[in-house]
Amino acid sequence: MELFTGLEAGRPADTDGRADKEIRVYDLLDRLDIPFRRVDHEAAMTMEDCALVDTVLGVEMCKNLYLCNRQKTDFYMLLMPGNKPFKTKELSGQLGVSRLSFAEAEFMEAYLDITPGAVSVMGLMNDTDNHVRLLVDADLLQMEDIGCHPCVNTASIRLSMKDLTEKFLPAVHHKYTTVTLTGEA
Repeated sequence: MELFTGLEAGRPADTDGRADKEIRVYDLLDRLDIPFRRVDHEAAMTMEDCALVDTVLGVEMCKNLYLCNRQKTDFYMLLMPGNKPFKTKELSGQLGVSRLSFAEAEFMEAYLDITPGAVSVMGLMNDTDNHVRLLVDADLLQMEDIGCHPCVNTASIRLSMKDLTEKFLPAVHHKYTTVTLTGEA
Protein backbone atom coordinates (compact mmCIF):
# COMPACT_ATOMS: atom_id res chain seq x y z
CA MET A 1 0.00 0.00 0.00
CA GLU A 2 1.33 3.44 -0.87
CA LEU A 3 0.67 6.43 1.32
CA PHE A 4 -0.64 9.52 -0.36
CA THR A 5 0.43 11.90 2.41
CA GLY A 6 2.68 12.04 5.41
CA LEU A 7 1.49 12.54 8.94
CA GLU A 8 -0.51 15.73 9.35
CA ALA A 9 -2.10 17.44 12.33
CA GLY A 10 -5.88 17.58 12.26
CA ARG A 11 -8.34 17.75 9.41
CA PRO A 12 -7.35 18.13 5.76
CA ALA A 13 -7.25 21.69 4.45
CA ASP A 14 -9.01 20.62 1.26
CA THR A 15 -12.07 18.44 1.75
CA ASP A 16 -13.02 18.13 -1.94
CA GLY A 17 -13.71 14.53 -2.87
CA ARG A 18 -13.94 13.32 0.72
CA ALA A 19 -16.96 11.49 2.04
CA ASP A 20 -19.40 13.43 4.22
CA LYS A 21 -19.06 10.81 6.97
CA GLU A 22 -15.30 11.41 7.11
CA ILE A 23 -15.78 15.18 7.36
CA ARG A 24 -18.39 14.68 10.12
CA VAL A 25 -15.75 12.81 12.15
CA TYR A 26 -13.31 15.71 11.83
CA ASP A 27 -16.07 18.22 12.67
CA LEU A 28 -16.95 16.31 15.84
CA LEU A 29 -13.34 15.90 16.94
CA ASP A 30 -12.79 19.63 16.41
CA ARG A 31 -15.96 20.54 18.37
CA LEU A 32 -14.82 18.30 21.23
CA ASP A 33 -11.34 19.84 21.15
CA ILE A 34 -9.74 16.44 20.54
CA PRO A 35 -6.37 16.80 18.82
CA PHE A 36 -5.51 14.11 16.30
CA ARG A 37 -2.92 13.25 13.70
CA ARG A 38 -4.00 12.02 10.26
CA VAL A 39 -2.57 10.19 7.29
CA ASP A 40 -4.30 9.60 3.93
CA HIS A 41 -3.58 6.35 2.10
CA GLU A 42 -4.90 3.77 -0.33
CA ALA A 43 -7.81 1.68 0.94
CA ALA A 44 -6.75 -0.42 3.93
CA MET A 45 -8.89 -3.55 4.07
CA THR A 46 -6.86 -5.75 6.45
CA MET A 47 -4.63 -5.39 9.48
CA GLU A 48 -1.71 -6.26 7.19
CA ASP A 49 -2.61 -3.26 5.03
CA CYS A 50 -2.37 -1.14 8.16
CA ALA A 51 1.27 -2.07 8.93
CA LEU A 52 2.70 0.88 6.97
CA VAL A 53 0.02 3.15 8.40
CA ASP A 54 1.13 2.04 11.90
CA THR A 55 4.66 3.17 11.10
CA VAL A 56 3.59 6.58 9.81
CA LEU A 57 1.11 7.17 12.65
CA GLY A 58 3.60 5.94 15.24
CA VAL A 59 0.92 3.78 16.84
CA GLU A 60 -0.63 0.41 16.09
CA MET A 61 -4.03 0.57 14.42
CA CYS A 62 -6.56 -1.08 16.68
CA LYS A 63 -8.62 -3.97 15.40
CA ASN A 64 -12.30 -3.01 15.17
CA LEU A 65 -14.65 -5.97 14.81
CA TYR A 66 -18.38 -5.66 14.27
CA LEU A 67 -20.20 -8.64 15.77
CA CYS A 68 -23.71 -9.84 16.49
CA ASN A 69 -25.54 -12.63 18.27
CA ARG A 70 -27.13 -15.54 16.40
CA GLN A 71 -30.53 -13.82 16.27
CA LYS A 72 -29.01 -10.61 14.88
CA THR A 73 -30.68 -8.60 17.62
CA ASP A 74 -27.60 -7.59 19.67
CA PHE A 75 -24.66 -5.86 18.03
CA TYR A 76 -21.15 -5.29 19.37
CA MET A 77 -18.10 -3.36 18.31
CA LEU A 78 -14.93 -4.87 19.70
CA LEU A 79 -11.77 -2.78 19.91
CA MET A 80 -8.59 -4.72 20.54
CA PRO A 81 -4.88 -4.49 19.77
CA GLY A 82 -4.28 -5.10 16.09
CA ASN A 83 -1.72 -7.83 16.68
CA LYS A 84 -3.86 -9.89 19.07
CA PRO A 85 -5.70 -12.90 17.64
CA PHE A 86 -9.47 -12.91 18.09
CA LYS A 87 -11.16 -16.03 19.46
CA THR A 88 -14.95 -15.86 19.28
CA LYS A 89 -15.45 -18.44 22.03
CA GLU A 90 -13.40 -16.43 24.51
CA LEU A 91 -15.50 -13.30 24.01
CA SER A 92 -18.82 -15.17 23.87
CA GLY A 93 -18.11 -16.62 27.30
CA GLN A 94 -17.41 -13.23 28.84
CA LEU A 95 -20.62 -11.78 27.41
CA GLY A 96 -22.78 -14.78 28.21
CA VAL A 97 -23.76 -15.04 24.54
CA SER A 98 -23.96 -18.55 23.11
CA ARG A 99 -22.64 -17.63 19.70
CA LEU A 100 -21.14 -14.51 18.15
CA SER A 101 -20.48 -13.96 14.48
CA PHE A 102 -19.44 -11.12 12.25
CA ALA A 103 -22.39 -8.85 11.48
CA GLU A 104 -23.41 -8.24 7.90
CA ALA A 105 -22.60 -5.04 6.05
CA GLU A 106 -26.26 -3.98 6.01
CA PHE A 107 -26.18 -3.60 9.82
CA MET A 108 -22.89 -1.65 9.69
CA GLU A 109 -24.40 0.79 7.27
CA ALA A 110 -27.75 1.01 9.06
CA TYR A 111 -26.37 1.63 12.56
CA LEU A 112 -22.89 3.10 12.04
CA ASP A 113 -22.87 4.53 8.50
CA ILE A 114 -19.72 2.55 7.70
CA THR A 115 -18.83 -0.22 5.28
CA PRO A 116 -16.62 -3.32 5.61
CA GLY A 117 -12.97 -2.37 5.85
CA ALA A 118 -13.80 0.95 7.49
CA VAL A 119 -15.19 -0.31 10.82
CA SER A 120 -14.16 2.21 13.45
CA VAL A 121 -15.11 3.40 16.90
CA MET A 122 -15.76 6.74 15.21
CA GLY A 123 -18.87 5.16 13.64
CA LEU A 124 -20.53 5.24 17.06
CA MET A 125 -21.24 8.93 16.41
CA ASN A 126 -23.86 7.71 13.93
CA ASP A 127 -25.45 5.21 16.35
CA THR A 128 -27.84 7.67 17.96
CA ASP A 129 -30.19 4.92 19.18
CA ASN A 130 -27.39 2.90 20.83
CA HIS A 131 -27.91 -0.29 18.85
CA VAL A 132 -24.22 -1.14 19.20
CA ARG A 133 -22.51 -2.06 22.47
CA LEU A 134 -18.83 -1.09 22.64
CA LEU A 135 -16.38 -3.66 23.99
CA VAL A 136 -12.77 -2.66 24.63
CA ASP A 137 -9.99 -5.13 25.36
CA ALA A 138 -8.20 -4.35 28.63
CA ASP A 139 -4.80 -4.28 26.88
CA LEU A 140 -5.98 -1.54 24.55
CA LEU A 141 -7.06 0.59 27.49
CA GLN A 142 -3.43 0.57 28.68
CA MET A 143 -2.26 2.28 25.50
CA GLU A 144 -1.71 6.02 25.53
CA ASP A 145 -2.84 6.52 21.91
CA ILE A 146 -4.81 4.48 19.40
CA GLY A 147 -5.14 4.49 15.65
CA CYS A 148 -8.44 4.10 13.80
CA HIS A 149 -10.22 5.09 10.61
CA PRO A 150 -12.41 8.21 10.39
CA CYS A 151 -15.34 6.10 9.03
CA VAL A 152 -13.50 5.56 5.73
CA ASN A 153 -10.57 3.24 5.04
CA THR A 154 -8.58 5.74 2.97
CA ALA A 155 -7.44 7.74 6.00
CA SER A 156 -6.32 6.88 9.51
CA ILE A 157 -6.13 8.98 12.64
CA ARG A 158 -4.23 8.83 15.92
CA LEU A 159 -5.81 10.17 19.09
CA SER A 160 -5.35 9.62 22.79
CA MET A 161 -7.19 6.85 24.58
CA LYS A 162 -8.05 9.38 27.27
CA ASP A 163 -9.77 11.68 24.75
CA LEU A 164 -11.60 8.71 23.28
CA THR A 165 -12.93 7.49 26.63
CA GLU A 166 -13.42 10.81 28.41
CA LYS A 167 -14.55 13.11 25.57
CA PHE A 168 -15.63 11.23 22.46
CA LEU A 169 -17.65 8.37 23.98
CA PRO A 170 -19.63 10.59 26.39
CA ALA A 171 -20.36 13.01 23.53
CA VAL A 172 -21.80 10.21 21.39
CA HIS A 173 -23.67 8.72 24.38
CA HIS A 174 -21.83 5.40 24.46
CA LYS A 175 -20.18 3.62 27.34
CA TYR A 176 -17.78 0.75 27.00
CA THR A 177 -17.47 -2.65 28.59
CA THR A 178 -13.95 -3.86 29.34
CA VAL A 179 -13.20 -7.40 28.19
CA THR A 180 -10.03 -9.40 28.70
CA LEU A 181 -8.93 -11.33 25.64
CA THR A 182 -5.87 -13.56 25.66
CA GLY A 183 -6.00 -14.60 22.03
CA GLU A 184 -5.55 -18.20 23.12
CA ALA A 185 -7.83 -21.09 22.20
